[in-house]
Amino acid sequence: MFQTPLPPTSAGLAEASWPEIAAWYDDLAGAELTAATRDDWLAAWSRLDELVTEAASLAMIAYTSDTTDKAKEAAHLRFSTEILPQLEEKEVALAKRFVAIGTDRDDLQTALRRFRTAIELFREANVPLTAEAEGLAARYQQVTGGMTAEWQGDRVPLPRLAPFLKVADRGVREAAWRAGVAPYVEARDELAGLFDRMVELRGEMARNAGFADFRDYTFVAKGRFEYTPADTERLHDAIEATVVPAVERVMAHRRERLELAALRPWDTAVDPRQREATAPYRDIADLEERAAAIFERIDPTLGGQFRTMMTEGLLDLEARPGKAPGGYCDTLHARGRPFVFMNAAGVAEDVMTLLHEAGHCFHAFASHARPLIWQRHPGAESAELASMSMELLAGPHLARPTGYYEAPDAVAARLEHLEDLLVALAHIASVDAFQSWIYTDPAGRDAAARDAAWLRFRERFERGVDWTGLEAERVARWYRQLHIFLYPFYYIEYGIAQIGALQVWRNARRDPEGAVAAYRRFLALGATRPLPELYRAAGVELSFEAGLLGELVTMVEEEMEVLRGSLAGVG
Repeated sequence: MFQTPLPPTSAGLAEASWPEIAAWYDDLAGAELTAATRDDWLAAWSRLDELVTEAASLAMIAYTSDTTDKAKEAAHLRFSTEILPQLEEKEVALAKRFVAIGTDRDDLQTALRRFRTAIELFREANVPLTAEAEGLAARYQQVTGGMTAEWQGDRVPLPRLAPFLKVADRGVREAAWRAGVAPYVEARDELAGLFDRMVELRGEMARNAGFADFRDYTFVAKGRFEYTPADTERLHDAIEATVVPAVERVMAHRRERLELAALRPWDTAVDPRQREATAPYRDIADLEERAAAIFERIDPTLGGQFRTMMTEGLLDLEARPGKAPGGYCDTLHARGRPFVFMNAAGVAEDVMTLLHEAGHCFHAFASHARPLIWQRHPGAESAELASMSMELLAGPHLARPTGYYEAPDAVAARLEHLEDLLVALAHIASVDAFQSWIYTDPAGRDAAARDAAWLRFRERFERGVDWTGLEAERVARWYRQLHIFLYPFYYIEYGIAQIGALQVWRNARRDPEGAVAAYRRFLALGATRPLPELYRAAGVELSFEAGLLGELVTMVEEEMEVLRGSLAGVG
């Protein structure tokens, strides 16, 4: 089917030029496609996509692991700004051929719907705009990845300040917090300039495709077939009504326990019992080993998959200078393996980040059994259900000897996770509402107006913390939210998935084995079913309603009271 045989691994494409890659797609475009040849043709296309996307992923992984390396930057930019934008046109041409012949296979109907959407949205004029946007995204990662702070006589990456936000000495906490925020305050003008152009490009892409604004365009482009912008606005309201008051109660409890007149931003991570935080792991090897032991207790198969990642070098966890911020899981489709990237700094958040990303890994392992690449990757709403559910399923297994904490620190860690979960839901609503405003209001093109709008949304969703005199630092929070820069509108999925994950947890409290079995059935479906069916497979409901969310928040608050009670009089 290919005039030039495909290389056996993605390494053969690491330095391939666009004309070389395009030739393989052109071969497929000219190959015979009938009902009799369809399966072989799809398999060939899928394998080609596996190799190309894996080569692109490996270039991105190498660059985010060291944003100071010019050769790695160039390799990443070659894929992200040259090859992948032009590849879209080739993919659409092949999708048109497949859609024209069709299939009645039930496990390909979601893929067919996505292909039809890609065909409808594609505009050749958007190819150079996408390439420019990817270049701006790489610049954002370079700027933020290079940020360091002066701390105790050394220049350190910002994630290394995290442990100092948990110490009992309030002066140290404040100093660490200010040191971590200052680089974003200083870079505000440069980052705002990058974002000005991003907003302009995204609006032009939407208009080229016939949409009034980028939000409407994005809902279609992301395959949000089962919900609308009105649904997400309803979820914002539900979070404001049920979660925000709960967060206020969390913050009031924290303020009282710390015996403070006002809770400041540097007071939100310290243990309110005022005990010095202990590192949950000795080193990166210990971080990995304890995670593997937890997964083995949840399900032996999951534990074995994580150990495969350990032995095959598929974990890059330690914070270091030049490394891009944040954490992610990427799938290497040609070899059927996930890869985890994060910035561990010796704090409890590292544990939850690894548990979260591992949920994505288990999704990748389970769905790789599907023969075609388009059957494996569901929308982010399902991907995040996999990861957020794993955080909660792991909760009962955090105690040593196999977990990370001695008692009662394991109880404190679970309590902190539940508190953070509520805070995160409020944060998610503010980020999504902010993005909706940016792309639907003409004022969103103005940097000063964006900063002012961010403060308005934070006032709506973030309560209980005193930000007096810290307006620039509060504004800087959205410049640190890399999703807004790199993955526009990829955030409400976390909220939708968290509501699903809380239901998985509710099921696990009643029937742990049954909940894990349902979770694994859901993982194995990959992208072969519509979103509501995938959620039902996991034993949960896709919901935007305040009623269900209120029930789940009540469950969380009741559990927090139980955990606080067990900690009473300790430390």
